[in-house]
Amino acid sequence: MTLQTIRTSISKFVKDEDGLTIVEYAVAGGLITVAVAAMFTLLGGAVNDRITALCAAVKGAAC
Repeated sequence: MTLQTIRTSISKFVKDEDGLTIVEYAVAGGLITVAVAAMFTLLGGAVNDRITALCAAVKGAAC
């Protein structure tokens, strides 16, 4: 490879926006995953209490 072909390849890579779109989707997916995990962590105790209360109401004290 000559220096000119390397420059041409780098220039094509910089101008190509398809790769940027993939990176944007990956970042958005990562942020959504982090947000869902945080919500499960924050709401986990409250949801567990509600499920236990519902179970106790349906089955009695067997839960």
